[in-house]
Amino acid sequence: MYGRYWQEQVKAYAKADTKGTDLRKYATKDALGRSIGDALSLKQAGNIMRGAPSNDADVTSINLNKKIPSAVIRDCLDVSGWETVERKSGKVLPFADDALTRYETIATAEKWGAQWLITKVEPQERGC
Repeated sequence: MYGRYWQEQVKAYAKADTKGTDLRKYATKDALGRSIGDALSLKQAGNIMRGAPSNDADVTSINLNKKIPSAVIRDCLDVSGWETVERKSGKVLPFADDALTRYETIATAEKWGAQWLITKVEPQERGC
């Protein structure tokens, strides 16, 4: 489910629009809102994303005894192969000099019925 969330996010950012993706099947709450907002920001700036990030994710905790079961996922996200591109010119926009291209991300998931959904994705300000 976490991998599918990222696959759908890559599709959305590649066209700067979440329409026509299955993000809603894999994300809700803050995670979905963040993806929609990021796609809108890309669109307003006239940019898209090309390539894809790579993930090294592990479930670090899981609680199946709550009314809504939940899990926490720690990911070492590598965005070095995911470029921001000006839509019209095709020019690749460089990363800021101080930008981390490999950093820790903490995601939260909840089980809604038979489906696990990503509810929150929080990039950390530290490398991994």
